Amino acid sequence: MFKRSIFLVTLIALLLAACAPQPTPTEAPTLAPTEKPLMKIRLPMGYIPNVQYAPLYVAASKGYFAEAGFEVEFDYSYETDGIALVGAGQLPFSLASGEQILLARAQGLPVVYVMAWYQQYPISVMAKTTSEIASPQDFRNRKIGLPGLFGANYIGLLAMLYANDVSEGEVSLESIGFNQVEALATDQVEIVVGYAANEPVVLRSKGYNLTEWRTSEYVQLASNGIVSNETAIAENPEMVRAFVEAVLKGIRDTVRNPDAAYEICFDYVENLREADQSVQKQVLGTSIEMWRAERLGYSDPQSWENMQEVLLKMKMYPEPLDLSQAFTNQFIP
Repeated sequence: MFKRSIFLVTLIALLLAACAPQPTPTEAPTLAPTEKPLMKIRLPMGYIPNVQYAPLYVAASKGYFAEAGFEVEFDYSYETDGIALVGAGQLPFSLASGEQILLARAQGLPVVYVMAWYQQYPISVMAKTTSEIASPQDFRNRKIGLPGLFGANYIGLLAMLYANDVSEGEVSLESIGFNQVEALATDQVEIVVGYAANEPVVLRSKGYNLTEWRTSEYVQLASNGIVSNETAIAENPEMVRAFVEAVLKGIRDTVRNPDAAYEICFDYVENLREADQSVQKQVLGTSIEMWRAERLGYSDPQSWENMQEVLLKMKMYPEPLDLSQAFTNQFIP
């Protein structure tokens, strides 16, 4: 909980001797108010420094985190690490995808999703237009490259397959690491899976004509968002609310003024000035598409139902979870 420093100013009364001349009263010294100390927190992000985190950089640069009482250190470690630390109560917040919340809760971790970062599940499946693959039904008997059989890429692909009545056994999945661009460019695989704001943008910038299918076009899934835990929500809801509101301010500013947000990214993303500015601005623009909402930060209950259905089909856990415990909209203004 936030600490409050209370300063007591003691007024010393002047003792007057009955027969002595009365001295001039002395004013008590005025103590300058001090600011409330900031809570230093580490925020696991799940990826490398990137313009896709522009709203967080905006929130830090414009002082929104400080106004909310936080000094935030951005930590680019794996989202599974962040989930574990938040679940253990060692960190108050992390960024993570919706499936990670349900998988963690299935293992007994009391994590709770408190704010939707993406309104659309950010995964795309792509192929060269020359492959003549016209729809997900055409994925049958094709080799599909993805980082591995884990994470949002895997979940997003299988959700798309299920939505099109294609089973995992009807495709050939190949773990290629985070090497989707080269794998597709050099025809190592016919189809790759990646984040909509990354691999499709990069491939097109290199001159490749793509057919792209986004998971969100077929099924709405609980996507990336801010995660806290049951203890923080029960014992310090105002802390959670303050953090969520700071992030939402950053998203709002980024959506309204992408150019200004992009400039702020230069202070946080190493070598951004040396990167292809056109490509990086497209990455930001595509991300903004997925953040937009009438009610920023709102988590759609149906997207959680859909996510659980996919995970149960994948046999990721045996029995349905109580989804009302997995996410909340109570901190969304």
